[in-house]
Amino acid sequence: MPQTSRIAEFPEAAAEQARWWERHILEVCLPPDVPERAEPRPEFDPEQHSLAQRERAKAAEHHVSASGIKQRRQRYQRDGLVGLADGRSAKKMQAFRQVAPAVVEAMRQAIAETSDASSRTIGFIIWRTKQILSDREETADVELPSRATLYRLFDKLATGTHATGSARARRSIAARPTGPFGEVPASAPGELMQIDSTPMDVLVRLDDGIAEKVELTAMVDIATRSITAAVLRPSTKAADASALLARSVAPEMMRPGWAEALRMSRSALPHRRLLSIDERLEQAAARPVIVPETIVCDHGSVFISHAFRASCRYLGINLQPAHKATPTDKGTIEKTLGSVATLFAQFVAGYTGSTTDRRGRSLEQGPLWSLPELQNLLDEWVIAV
Repeated sequence: MPQTSRIAEFPEAAAEQARWWERHILEVCLPPDVPERAEPRPEFDPEQHSLAQRERAKAAEHHVSASGIKQRRQRYQRDGLVGLADGRSAKKMQAFRQVAPAVVEAMRQAIAETSDASSRTIGFIIWRTKQILSDREETADVELPSRATLYRLFDKLATGTHATGSARARRSIAARPTGPFGEVPASAPGELMQIDSTPMDVLVRLDDGIAEKVELTAMVDIATRSITAAVLRPSTKAADASALLARSVAPEMMRPGWAEALRMSRSALPHRRLLSIDERLEQAAARPVIVPETIVCDHGSVFISHAFRASCRYLGINLQPAHKATPTDKGTIEKTLGSVATLFAQFVAGYTGSTTDRRGRSLEQGPLWSLPELQNLLDEWVIAV
C-alpha cells in the first residue's frame, strides 16, 4: 500500500503538521515533476545553491538546525509523508485486526487450560472460548467473528504450544521457566552432578523367564559431562540409588572380555599419579572416579528417601532437589538419558522404541539379554563410547 495511506494512523494534528513540513521539504529538494513555469525562490534555486546550502537556508527560515532539516528530508525520501509525522503519536493498531481483545484473551485462556488436559481438536478450543465469554458478564455480549476467523486466530495464538498435538510435549513446554534460563556453571569435577531414572527401551529376560523392561538410573558430572555410574534394575529402589552412588566413588574394575584399550592406564587420565591414592586403579577401567560435592535430583521417591539422603550425608554430599515438574533444572541428565536410548539401546536386541507406535512385533519371542548381561554391555559402552 502507498506510504501516504498510513497517515490515517496518526491524529489529525500530527497528520496536518506532516503535510505542512512536506511543502517545505519539497522546496529544499525540488521534485522532478515540478512545472516549468514554476520559479523557485532565489535561496532555493538548485542551479545556484547546493543541497546543503538549501537545507541551511530552510533551517534559518524556521529557526531549526540544518541537521534537523537534513534528517526530515532523508526520512521523507525513504518513508514519504509518514516519515515527517511524529511517530510517538501514532495510533496503536490492534494485534489481531478486527477481533475484539476479549475474544483474544478468552482463547488464550482456553489454550492455556490444555497444558495438563488430554489433547482435543481446534473445534473444542473454539467452543471453550465461547463458553468463557458467555460466563463473564462483561463479555457476554461481545460479538464473535466468523468461524474461519476464529480458526486463523487459533493458528496465531497456538504457535509452539502443541495445544492439539502431543500431550507430553505440551506439558514439557508448560513446565519451562518464563524468561531467560540456563544451567549453574561447574568448573571442577564433582562440583555439580545430576541424577535421574528412566525406563530403558529394551526388553530383558528376567530370572523367571518373563520379558520385561527395566529402569536405568544414571549420574552425570556437569563439568566433564562424564557418566560416572549407570545401574539397571527391574524397578529402582532407594538401595539401588545408594549403590549407584557407591559405584560413582569407586573404581570400575576391568572384566573378562573387555578390550585392553579400555584400561585406565591406556587413557588420558593421570593413572600413575592416582596409583598412590588407590591401588585398585592398577586394574581399573577408564571410567573417571568422581566424588560429588552437590547432586541435583528430582522429587522421585527413590531420591528423597531416607536411605539415599543418609548415603549422601555419610559421604558429605549436598543433595539439592530440583523444582517440582521442572526438568530444565537438570537438563544435562535428561539429555544424557535420551542419548543412551539413541546411541546404545537401539543397537541392542530387544529394543522396543520409545513409544508403543514405534514398537515391533513379537519381541518377547526373539533373543533377549539377561539383566546382568545387559548391565555388562552398558558398563562397557559407557567407558568405550
